[in-house]
Amino acid sequence: MTNLEIWLTAIALAADSFTVAIAGGLTLKRISLRHFLTIAFFFGLFQAVMPLLGWMGSIYFHHFIEQYDHWIAFAILVFLGVKMIRDGFGDEEERHFDPTKLAMVLTLSLAVSIDALAVGISFVCIGMNTLEHIAFPLFAIGITSFVFALGGCFIGSLIGNKLKFPVEPFGGAVLLILGFKILLEHIM
Repeated sequence: MTNLEIWLTAIALAADSFTVAIAGGLTLKRISLRHFLTIAFFFGLFQAVMPLLGWMGSIYFHHFIEQYDHWIAFAILVFLGVKMIRDGFGDEEERHFDPTKLAMVLTLSLAVSIDALAVGISFVCIGMNTLEHIAFPLFAIGITSFVFALGGCFIGSLIGNKLKFPVEPFGGAVLLILGFKILLEHIM
């Protein structure tokens, strides 16, 4: 795998993190570097760890992972998207989608990084059989996802602060679209 291929893979994986970070940033009422860094850190961490797990488990579990990863990501994103849409039309006290809560950040991190398991499996298929072979790709994936997620949070927050209507339904729709996109890409 060339350096260009590694960075293109990292960018492709980071696209989902970017999109979901925008949705999360939309719901934040103000720019909060602490919250943005938390979201970006966990998105980057999960995106780097999932290919490692896929690589490690590819010998034993690759058939299971390849058959169901898209369904898991789809279910999580649709659940969160519907929840976000529903919360957006409820009273302020009834809203439960809160990207500042660690449990929500971890759930979103898992949802956007499930595809990365398949990337880890592909590492074995192309002959990357040692940790030395995958160390740089894992770093590139993690740092790219971190940067994209941080940028997505800023963009989402800036847009959300300029709009004068509830943006949670829009963010929820983005998650739904992303979930269906992942599902359709794997089915076709």
